Amino acid sequence: MEAGALPIGKTNLDQFATGLVGTRSPYGVCHNSFDPEYISGGSSAGSAVAVALELVSFSLGSDTAGSGRVPAAFNNLIGLKPSLGRLSPRGMVPACRTLDCMSIFALDAEDAARVCRIAEGFDPEEPYSRPIRAPTRFAPAGSGAFRFGVPRADQLEFFGDPDTPQLFEKAALQLEQLGGKRTPIDFEPFAETARLLYEGPWLAERYLVTETVLNGASDAVLPVTRQVIERGRNPSAAQAFSAQYRLQALRRITERVWQNIDVLLTPTAATIYRISEVEASPVQLNTNLGYYTNFMNLLDLTGVAVPAGFTNRELPFGVTLVGQAWSDYELLALASRMQRAGPGPLGTRRRPHDWSTDPAWAGPSDGIAIAVCGAHLDGLPLNHQLRDRGAILIKRTHTAAAYRLYALPGGPPRRPGLLRVPEGGASIEIEIWSVPTAAFGSFVAQIPSPLGIGKLLLADGGQACGFLCEPHGLVGAEDITSLGGWRSYLARPK
Repeated sequence: MEAGALPIGKTNLDQFATGLVGTRSPYGVCHNSFDPEYISGGSSAGSAVAVALELVSFSLGSDTAGSGRVPAAFNNLIGLKPSLGRLSPRGMVPACRTLDCMSIFALDAEDAARVCRIAEGFDPEEPYSRPIRAPTRFAPAGSGAFRFGVPRADQLEFFGDPDTPQLFEKAALQLEQLGGKRTPIDFEPFAETARLLYEGPWLAERYLVTETVLNGASDAVLPVTRQVIERGRNPSAAQAFSAQYRLQALRRITERVWQNIDVLLTPTAATIYRISEVEASPVQLNTNLGYYTNFMNLLDLTGVAVPAGFTNRELPFGVTLVGQAWSDYELLALASRMQRAGPGPLGTRRRPHDWSTDPAWAGPSDGIAIAVCGAHLDGLPLNHQLRDRGAILIKRTHTAAAYRLYALPGGPPRRPGLLRVPEGGASIEIEIWSVPTAAFGSFVAQIPSPLGIGKLLLADGGQACGFLCEPHGLVGAEDITSLGGWRSYLARPK
């Protein structure tokens, strides 16, 4: 609200955020935005439907076990489950305080990134808020090659849905077309972690939050909600510690997976059910929907649900990009690439979206924008110096028509020199990257003479930090201004 957002109202959700279906509300069932016979997903059901119907441009939800992802998949939206503590949960009614996080629903990944940038930040008054950190090395933010994992074929579960296996395979092929290398992984440690959430002592957290209501105004609690939460009465302290030990072991096992992949691709939900089916079997079908979501917060991962086509019933299907903690913006950037590569309708719009404009990334709130014009460009030899520090590609653009570009002597790698001139200048191709503030100093320290960092004038009239060359370094350099950029120089016939 301080940033100018206009709050429209509160939305319907599964009671006490206990459910992935959107049917467990005392205010009535929340219907799917495409077909009212089907579930909307939950628990943040109304939040997703409100965005899909374009009643609002974005909405907030919660996500303890998939509540910010399953509704996104069922309503053709982006659903961001941020890193734990990135958005302060203060003021949110808790489900499991150690695992809760705020979620963001939006029509596209760029809007989700803008909202996250505004809403994020360390909250010293909230015990479960965490200072934001730079992510570990993560490749696919820009357009370069990356490695993505998928569950082994024998571990992919679709619960008999005839359409979703092909849609998931199509999404995997799309990532390969974007430069991804597919790697099958052992999904069982993730699945076992998921089972811990509702079969282990974490139910005691839900019981702790709702104990007063359960023991007081009993009529206010829906039977299925009571059935799930009251199992939390029984776990002992010994069982809680035993589960913690097993969880820590599973964390170590799953950490090894990230040595071989940058991102994990899963279905968001394997299938979708009619409201009548969920009412007939409320617990088991809800469990099925959490197969690919329940593990994430227990393992301190982050994820973005991405639209991935429609079934033969004309219902949305979605996939989730999963990454290590603090890779939120990298995942959102990859989600944006997927949306742009497979243009389709947003929300319940029946027409394809116009993706002709370049993405305008908000970037992390603690980032410093830097313009690069040579060996640090995406996919070139020194680009790793940016990626290793958690930098993400914001946009590709041009300088103002006030620069000369030179190929400097020496190397490898070959480097350009950008020089501002009072007249006779041209507009040069550049990329704008956002470097985490904490890593900016170590990046600048690697820059050799005669290069340095100064203020560049951009074609749109703005400015950004960027590489400039001292005039004395141009002795023996080749003027390549007429080529318009470093990539054109490298592609020039030798």
